[in-house]
Amino acid sequence: MRYELLVGLRYTRAKRRNHFISFISALSMAGIALGVAALIVVLSVMNGFQHELRARILAVVSHVQLFGGEGRLDDWARVAAAAGQNPRVVAAAPFVNAQGMFSRGSNVRGAIVRGILPPRELQVSDIGRHMRAGSLDALKAGEFRVILGADLARALGALPGDKVTLIAPQGLVTPAGVIPRLKQFTVAGLFEVGMYEYDSGLALIHLEDAQKLYQMGAAVSGLRLKLDDLFAARGVAREMMRDLGAQTFAVDWTRSHANFFRAVEIEKRVMFIILTLIVAVAAFNIVSTLVMLVTDKHADIAILRTLGAAPGSIMQIFMVQGALIGVIGTLVGVVLGVLLGLNVDTVVPAIERVLGFKFLAKDVYYLADLPSDVQPRDVMTIGGVSLVLSFVATLYPSWRASRVNPAEALRYE
Repeated sequence: MRYELLVGLRYTRAKRRNHFISFISALSMAGIALGVAALIVVLSVMNGFQHELRARILAVVSHVQLFGGEGRLDDWARVAAAAGQNPRVVAAAPFVNAQGMFSRGSNVRGAIVRGILPPRELQVSDIGRHMRAGSLDALKAGEFRVILGADLARALGALPGDKVTLIAPQGLVTPAGVIPRLKQFTVAGLFEVGMYEYDSGLALIHLEDAQKLYQMGAAVSGLRLKLDDLFAARGVAREMMRDLGAQTFAVDWTRSHANFFRAVEIEKRVMFIILTLIVAVAAFNIVSTLVMLVTDKHADIAILRTLGAAPGSIMQIFMVQGALIGVIGTLVGVVLGVLLGLNVDTVVPAIERVLGFKFLAKDVYYLADLPSDVQPRDVMTIGGVSLVLSFVATLYPSWRASRVNPAEALRYE
């Protein structure tokens, strides 16, 4: 073992006469550990939020949507066959998208009404996995059945088997004036994807029922496509725009919900920068620790210099001490952060029970639970940044130690 490392480790283990230096060292170590742990937990929650948000949105929204001019796609079977020629396209399903108002008794709620073909819809979305009652197969042409979001059904006070009235914005012109179009539907099921936007504002009916109610004939609003790779959606959308002609345009999920994912990504980067500054503040406490230690060890430094130690060796001795504080703090922080990140779903509910309120109210936030996804790459990046900051913090005090003049240091000893 090189003597610089040996002396540095002995200095670290030795009981110091100045207990304040030991206190500052422990404080620096704890600050680095807490900063690293906080950074890992926050980024893990941001990763989990991004993954969960994407999964829940794509349970309702397809990877790519094709639309015709003026909101109508007349020959959807031909467009579906043409889109299916793309090797990335796994399945296609037509849909009718419209607005409506549901009423039951004195309860009235507005909603997005989507007409679907159940067998095809199951191929392009995961909404069938989120059924709380009934199934998509319960939607039959001509029977005017509806599947409601769980919160929409709760607001209407409707259960499977109950009747609800759908009021369409398109009116009927009669001698007495324009009257709204009304149709009674039977609730055939409930779904809950976990996003308040959809659970409280989306209703599914059969495609043919939607075409009749909204007077669309054989036309549909568009086609929903499922791809073998959701991250290829942007490129596939461009290819569809090129291949299907000017009368058809494509929108992929990254564009239809771009604000959500861009906001999450920007917030993740900003939080990384902010919390890295916390780690940096803790790391640079090492500077004050080593400066005081160098002052305390002037006589030892002078003796080592008179025995032949080079300035570079003195510098290495104190760098070992500072680096050891950073390494221990980083390792403790990584272990603590990973443990908390993997158990957020247990820790947060426990804190909510103790405090007596819920952090993420379902009617305010997109997600009611706090998800977490610990990424090894993030953990390694955070650990590396912490170690680099700790190492940089040791340079100036160690350099000052190497510049100590032995004669001046021993004059008053």
